[in-house]
Amino acid sequence: MPFIREIRRTISNRVAERRAHRQLSAELAAFRTGAERTELDLVLGRHTAEETREIEAILNRQDAERRYHRAFSSYSLSDQQ
Repeated sequence: MPFIREIRRTISNRVAERRAHRQLSAELAAFRTGAERTELDLVLGRHTAEETREIEAILNRQDAERRYHRAFSSYSLSDQQ
């Protein structure tokens, strides 16, 4: 049953990758202020685009979510007035 073992290994690897991605996302979410992000960008600038691809994608998604929530909350507040 090597085929079943391979499927189990693949599923286990995917679960571990998703867990690691969620952990990295949570750690990167801690860099919220402009100064913290600038410092992080300086560190990332020392590495190649290939090395920082996943981190940059997470940061871009988090930035987009923050902008969306900020715009939505300001729209909701102005709508009430």
